[in-house]
Amino acid sequence: MAKENHHRLIILGSGPAGYTAGIYAGRAGLHPVLIQGMQPGGQLTTTTEVDNFPGFEHGVQGPELMEKMRAQAERFDTETVFDSVTAVELGGKPFRLICDSGDTYTCDALIIATGASARWLGLESEQRLRGFGVSACATCDGFFFKGQEIAVCGGGNSAAEEAIFLTHFASKVYLVHRRDRLRAEVAMQERVRNNPKIEMVWDSVVDEVLGDPGAGGVRGLRVKNVKTGALSDLPVTGVFVAIGHNPNTEIFGTQLDKDEAGYLITRPDSTATSIPGVFAAGDVQDRVFRQAITAAGTGCMAALEAERYLVELEEGSHQ
Repeated sequence: MAKENHHRLIILGSGPAGYTAGIYAGRAGLHPVLIQGMQPGGQLTTTTEVDNFPGFEHGVQGPELMEKMRAQAERFDTETVFDSVTAVELGGKPFRLICDSGDTYTCDALIIATGASARWLGLESEQRLRGFGVSACATCDGFFFKGQEIAVCGGGNSAAEEAIFLTHFASKVYLVHRRDRLRAEVAMQERVRNNPKIEMVWDSVVDEVLGDPGAGGVRGLRVKNVKTGALSDLPVTGVFVAIGHNPNTEIFGTQLDKDEAGYLITRPDSTATSIPGVFAAGDVQDRVFRQAITAAGTGCMAALEAERYLVELEEGSHQ
């Protein structure tokens, strides 16, 4: 039976930003409710080894890291709810959230940590080999491909930047692009051209990622020339998809200010959005870094700001 619940603070999203916000808000005695969304743990649950999160000198599996964060948040009385928000009403107080289960939640303060989703190519083989040589984060996973040949798919600034970054580890980087020139900025194109480790694969799209998760992962990339239709295989052990990210902000419509790419806009040096009492943390408002550690940092900030907002709200109501 559907029910309606009111809480001082609700956190949307269960990645590093959401769970860190839960830890700090819980320690502040706010007893927050954290609604996990459709993918509890966020993007890190699709990552195998996380080697760059402080405190894990030998690395940690992505799902394990998120489970530890969840347990820590719950230790401080953060209530985690497995549900997904389908509609949000931010026009009045309290804020109102309608969930897929039919339950409704209201709150005095809201932290949005719904993250961003990498754009993928949409291939079955790509989906099957995610975490087994297929990645959407060069900063996260490039280290694991030292001395190997890898491919980057895309033609914008992100693809060019990732290709250049990956040359610090890989012996060779194929940059696969469907056109005969990059869309990246001119200076970035020049850097790509001048890097001897990068080989351009022009006028080509990915036809299939070759390999098996149970037999060493990626062992090649089949590409198709869009002009001739010819197929060829690249001898790579890693494939990085760099065609952009989509912030998970659709459910907020036009209620909150966003940039041209859909990321929530927050005030400088703050997680405060355009609506007082609504805060945004993690990849949903970060189009630059998109790292677990930076998401966790803004989750901390959001919880501290939400606590301050609630104190001021309650003090004002008693005057």
